[in-house]
Amino acid sequence: MSVLSVRNLRVRYTAKGPEILKGIDFDLESDDFLAMIGPSGAGKSTLIRCVNRLVEPTDGQITLLGQDVRALNARDLRGLRRNVGMIFQEFNLINRMSVMDNVLSGRLGYTSNIRSLFRHFPKEDISQALDYLDRVGLSDHINKRADELSGGQRQRVGIARALMQQPKLLLLDEPTSALDPKISREVMALIMGIAKELGVPALCNIHDVQLAKEFCNRIIGLQDGVKKFDGDTATLRDSDLEEIYAMEVL
Repeated sequence: MSVLSVRNLRVRYTAKGPEILKGIDFDLESDDFLAMIGPSGAGKSTLIRCVNRLVEPTDGQITLLGQDVRALNARDLRGLRRNVGMIFQEFNLINRMSVMDNVLSGRLGYTSNIRSLFRHFPKEDISQALDYLDRVGLSDHINKRADELSGGQRQRVGIARALMQQPKLLLLDEPTSALDPKISREVMALIMGIAKELGVPALCNIHDVQLAKEFCNRIIGLQDGVKKFDGDTATLRDSDLEEIYAMEVL
């Protein structure tokens, strides 16, 4: 069974507004590192955010880890979101908090309100956070405030925070768009390596086609809310890219 199955996904932000996603179908398997590419406004971020209902679909079905996402009540949705680690374009860190506290915030869904208020996390959580910070190369920065870090370092904090959830799926929403090319490649290699090691599939909205081709085993191409390509990375041809980006203004 697929980790994620999407059928006839449609989204409008207002009742009379334009349709952002127009009947999208795809499956994500347990060993996939799947990239979504396409021009700005194609619907990539909207699709990513529908998976954990940060955006409410207008129609269609999303089945994640065997659960009908659209049918979940608020409590069950919170439970499902524990299993989905999300890495954001703008990092979504709390600037005034330390690197360690930002990473530990990935365990808030598993910690009582009183404990989280006073930052009383179990010893095993602290040990795990230290391990992930070491793996992303930030073990020397644990007490720094998040706003003292570079963009690449901030994104590494975001990766460690997502891993603290012990996710069964990673959602990556433009994880490299705020980074320079060298750091972008390093960040993608880091995410891919850890995802493969932990056996966690990933769905990645990415603007850089070359990075998608280098690090992802499958690619979906969107144009104006319509799926134009879905296949193994090795099968993506220049003609497919021309069709996907045909409407982009250069």
